[in-house]
Amino acid sequence: MPIESLFIILAYLVGSLSGALIVSKIMGIPDPRTQGSGNPGATNVLRHGGKKAAVITLCLDVFKGVVAVLGAKFGAASDLILAGVTLAVFLGHLYPIFFKFRGGKGVATACGALLVLVWPVGLAALVTWLIMALLFRYSSLAAILAAILTPGYMFWFSGVWEYVFVSFIISALLIWRHRSNIRNLLIGKEDKISS
Repeated sequence: MPIESLFIILAYLVGSLSGALIVSKIMGIPDPRTQGSGNPGATNVLRHGGKKAAVITLCLDVFKGVVAVLGAKFGAASDLILAGVTLAVFLGHLYPIFFKFRGGKGVATACGALLVLVWPVGLAALVTWLIMALLFRYSSLAAILAAILTPGYMFWFSGVWEYVFVSFIISALLIWRHRSNIRNLLIGKEDKISS
C-alpha cells in the first residue's frame, strides 16, 4: 500500500469523530440521535441543545473536514489521493466506525473539506447554503440546492476530474441522506431553522 494511502484511512477515522455526540456528552444535553430528526448534526443539536451547542458542533464538523484535507495537502498527496481523502472524511461522518456507522448528513464536513481542497468551490457552496437558508429558512433545502450546484462549481473552478467525480459522489450522497427532508418539504412538514 502506498504511504499516501494512509491519508485516506486517517481521513475516515477523523470523519468518524462526531461533533454532535462529543458536544452532547460534554454539555450534558440529550443524544441528538434520540431527539427530533435523529440526525447527529448541528441543526438537530440547535433544536434540542441550543445555539451554543449547535455552533460548537458545526465548528467541529467543519474542522475535521479542514484537518483531513489540509493534512493530505501538507503531505504533498496527489490529486487522486486528495479526492480520496475528501470522500473518506465525508464518509466517516456519514458512517462513523466509532458510533456503529450511524452518522450525520455531512454538510458541514463536506464544506470544510471542499474549502481546503478548492477554496472557491467550498466558498460557493457555503454562500449558496447561506442565501437559500436566509431566503427560505430551511436548512435541508439549502443543503440540497448547494449539493446540486457543487459539481458544477467544481468543474468551473478546478477542472480536475478526480475532484469533479468525487464532488458528484458527495452531492449524490448528500441528497440521498436528505430524502426524508425532501418528503417533508413536499408535504409541508419540514421544520424551519427558526423553529
